[in-house]
This record gives sequence, C-alpha cells and structure tokens, in this order.
Amino acid sequence: MPQVRIVAKNFMDMVAALPAMKLDQLYDSSFICEAVLRSLPPLAKKYALQLLFIDTPVTAKSIEEWVLSDGISKHKVAIDRLLQLKVFIEVIDRKKEASYKLNSKFQSNMQRYLVHGGSLPREPMPSSVTVRLPTSEDLEAYALEQWECFLLQLISSAQAERPTSFSPSMMRVFQRGLLSARENEAPRLTENGFQFLLMETNAQLWYIIREYISTAEDRGVDPTDLISFLLELSFHTMGEAYNLNTLTDVQRSAIKDLADLGLVKLQQGRKESWFIPTKLATNLSVSLSDSSSRKQGFVVVETNFRMYAYSSSKLHCEILRLFSRVEYQLPNLIVGAITKESLYNAFENGITAEQIVSFLQQNAHPRVAEKTPSVPENVTDQIRLWETDRNRVEMIPSHLYEDFPSKDVFEAACDFARDAGGLLWEDSKKMRLIVRGDIHQHMRDFFRRQK
Repeated sequence: MPQVRIVAKNFMDMVAALPAMKLDQLYDSSFICEAVLRSLPPLAKKYALQLLFIDTPVTAKSIEEWVLSDGISKHKVAIDRLLQLKVFIEVIDRKKEASYKLNSKFQSNMQRYLVHGGSLPREPMPSSVTVRLPTSEDLEAYALEQWECFLLQLISSAQAERPTSFSPSMMRVFQRGLLSARENEAPRLTENGFQFLLMETNAQLWYIIREYISTAEDRGVDPTDLISFLLELSFHTMGEAYNLNTLTDVQRSAIKDLADLGLVKLQQGRKESWFIPTKLATNLSVSLSDSSSRKQGFVVVETNFRMYAYSSSKLHCEILRLFSRVEYQLPNLIVGAITKESLYNAFENGITAEQIVSFLQQNAHPRVAEKTPSVPENVTDQIRLWETDRNRVEMIPSHLYEDFPSKDVFEAACDFARDAGGLLWEDSKKMRLIVRGDIHQHMRDFFRRQK
C-alpha cells in the first residue's frame, strides 16, 4: 500500500531544524522570540518564564522537582522542545550533572518585552492615504481565488481560468516533488502531488512555505531572513495596509511571491504602494490543527455511493475527479458517484483509502457534518475493502532461472540470491529459482564468474 510521504511541518519545526548559529540570528528579533514563546507547550512556557530573570544555570534535578510525579512525561516533552529551539542551553558541570539556562538573546528580548511592552513590526498606513481598503469578505474571496488559481495551475496549466503571474522559476519551486517532468512529456502529478491536493488548505500552505524556504539559497536568499520575515508577517493585522517602502529588497521580492499565493494583496496608490495581509498570512504562526482555519464543508455522500458537492469552484470539481466519477456540473452543484473504477484510478496514482475517507469527512456539508458518521459507514468500509482487494496481490518484477548444469551451481545461486535479499522461490527437485528483477544483473555477474 502506498505510504504518505508528504509531511507538512509548522514554522517551529523548521526553526528547530536550523543550525545553532542561524537560530541565534533569528533571536535578534523580539517578534521571533514572542512567536517561539507562543508555540511552546504550556509547561515549556512556564519553565521559560520562570527562568526569565535568573542569570545562573538551574540544575535539571531542580526543574524536575517543579512537577508532580504524574507530570514527568509532559516535563520531558517540554525540556526536549526547549532544547530543540535553543531556548534552553544545556550546561554540564564537572560532576557531569546537567543544568539549563536561557538563551541570552531570547532572555534579553523577552525581558524587554515584559517590562516595556511589545510593538508592532511596522505601523499601518493612515486611512487618508489608502482611502478605501477591501473588506474582510473581499480579502477572503481574493485569497481563495489566488490559492485556487495556484492549485489549478498545479493540476494543469490549461485549466487555470486566467493567466497567472507566477514566474517559471517560482513555479518550479512550488511544484518540486509534486510534478514529474519527463523529456518530451507534459508535467504530470506525482503520488505526492495527488496526496497534496487532498490535504487541508493550512497543511498545503505549510508544505509550500517549507519548499519556498528550503530553496531560498538557490535564489541567493538567506533562509533565516525569510523565516524571520514570514513569522513577522503573522503579527500584522489582517486587512490593514502597510507601506512597501518599509521592506528590504529580500522582503519586497518575497511579498510579490506571497501575493501570488494569496497571503497578501498588493495595491498601488497615487504616490505610495502597500500590502494588505489576508487570513492566510496571519495564520502562519498558528498550529496546523487550528480549527479556525478550516472552511465550511460542501460534500454530501449517500449510502448508494452518489455524491453531491454544493460548490461552484472549478478546483473542487477537479479534486473530486481524482477519486470519483463526476457526471455533471450545475452552477452551484457537482453531481457524481464513487465507483470501483474511479477509486482504482486514485489508488493507482498513490492516493490511499484513508486519505479519501478523511477528505470526505473533513469537507462534509454542515447538514451531514453534525451526524455520526458524517459519511455513511457502508461507503467508507467499501472504499477500504476495494483498496484491500487491489492490494491482495503484489506485483514484483522477477526473473526465472532453470537448466542449471549441476546441483552445486544451483545451490550456490540460491545462496547468492538469498544473501542479496532477492530470492522469491526455489524448486530444488527441478533446479529452478525465481529472484527479484533488481538483482538480475548481479545474478548474471555471478553466473559469469561460475564459468
């Protein structure tokens, strides 16, 4: 059965993976320190705040005494997270006992924040300059349109309803790992690409942002600068206008790419230009499991495998085609059916039964979302059964060897194939064996040596 290989990490996982020197640079910003503190588990926050005004290391045993015996597991999780993010620095004394102290930059920034209060990354522009800004509904519609346009172009550039402003180099960044480009062939979705389309919007966003940051050095940009700016962006107020002139060259280049994805909206005035963060941007520092970022469902599945999707989105229609047979589409309704053939096509493309069931449950229409289960059990059971039925027989390329000159050569060949981990079957009476196709060349070399 195909395994899910896409892992959408949040910002703090990316921050924790940075080298110590890069992470130390990030802590120069009080906004990064505040974002890191917000992301910590409750017990880790408590430890960080308790050590905030203590300049000497505190022994690990002393901190362990701060919790009851039934909280040891949470204590270990908290300490591990603090060490991963370099908020805690481990100090080993002569007796080889561990102590912890706060990162000096993190400590000074958070002390200043608590004593003097925080400040915004940059001040919004006055309404007299920007005049009329888009409403929250307009911004949400804009972000949805931009994001759907990007996903449609990912599925097929011919299906995009209007030309996109993505540069070829940026599309290669966003499509890396999601599309396969063979010579003389149009790009096709990979297994990861199909799985990506069934993920939640917030999880999709994290995957794209992670790829964008991981390829920053190829574009001559320091990943630390990008992470710092993106986290800083999450502290801006949704719907407010911020002057583009306050950005550095790196930030100005990044803001154009983020506008293509729908994270910000760019506007031009008579003299000034500004950007307006959307909900996607302000959600950058929240958890992937945050329910507030989920959209209202639209799919109703009946016990007869009929499916009704109350949506006018072309993207929704294309996603439903991945695992169902779409029969017709009305202005605000998509009618289809989940069939064995449509599911087999989905399984062939690397989509799993659990992903399909999860997608239907997460996108269930409000009228059925309150029911238990939201998707009929006979449908979910049958989807899983069809996947199991398809995976009963595993096809492995293999080679059959027979007509051995002697029993010794046959046994030596069996031992060689067994040691190489490629022996599938042997018949000692008729001196025949079957091996995996990937060791065929090694078997040929073995037989040449025997001659």
